Amino acid sequence: MERRLVFTGKCQVGMEKFDLPEPKAGEVKVRTLTSLMSTGTENIVFNRNFDSGTHWDNWVKYPFYPGYTACGIVEKAGEGVTSVKAGDRVAIRRGHASAHVVVENECIAVPEKVSDEDVPWFKLAKISAMGAKVADLSLGKSVVVVGAGPIGQMAIRWCVAAGSYPIIAVDSVAMRIEMAKRGGVTHGIVKPLGEAIDEINSICGGEGPATVIDSTGHHQVFSDALRAAKKFGKVVILGDTGSPASQHLSSDVMSKGLHIVAAHDCHETPDWDFRLISNLFFEMVRSERFALDGLNTHKYKPGQCAEAYRTANEKRGETMGILFDWR
Repeated sequence: MERRLVFTGKCQVGMEKFDLPEPKAGEVKVRTLTSLMSTGTENIVFNRNFDSGTHWDNWVKYPFYPGYTACGIVEKAGEGVTSVKAGDRVAIRRGHASAHVVVENECIAVPEKVSDEDVPWFKLAKISAMGAKVADLSLGKSVVVVGAGPIGQMAIRWCVAAGSYPIIAVDSVAMRIEMAKRGGVTHGIVKPLGEAIDEINSICGGEGPATVIDSTGHHQVFSDALRAAKKFGKVVILGDTGSPASQHLSSDVMSKGLHIVAAHDCHETPDWDFRLISNLFFEMVRSERFALDGLNTHKYKPGQCAEAYRTANEKRGETMGILFDWR
């Protein structure tokens, strides 16, 4: 039997056994090597840190099976499968389980040079790429990324790839800013955004940045992001808060003519979808243009899941990538 992580209630995680069917025509069975905790999403769910009546509330029902990004090996291919074969290493958008059966086109081939530990970052990079797209990043255009957690780290790297300048990361945790600097930011500020605005203005030549990307998912950051942006600037809501009713507009929207746009994993278009973005990500990692060194700070066996989620909740200042090793 296979194994998977399960949330059985608020702040309750364990592992259960389950039967996995054989792959049918057009499907493949993938044996998981590694999966990556999405500390933002999974801990909102784990702690039930969301308001009643939100999409989070409608989504989270028990038993809840966490996770959405993994690296694995194709173990068996069903009839008619041609793009992958047994032994191929692939990236899949699936949760924390020892194996999965997925349709063929959900598998993304992984370059040999990209490690098993780095592969699961592809999904977080894909999510942040949705924010990069709507942010209209361009050469020499100033940007502030608020929150240097996993999604923020990926957003920073897309800003670097786009040639944004200056690229300013803001987070109250010093370790995260150091990782952002390794990822290519030109300036890092270890403060809450509300206390960093004067410094941001100074870096940007006396005015705010053209774009503010809020990757935090924290409702209180929204008003400060509006205050930070320059006149006619753009605020991108990349972090999905569990308390949207607590995000409030301010007079900055009208007085500065701000453009507010949300970005979400589900906002794919024919010219910007998960396959295109994932292949771009893997090529940039392979060619060393997308730095991931040091982002994985913790690794656990699946049986240590309670410890892993406790670490994610109690040691935020020490964690970034939390991997589950299924090998």
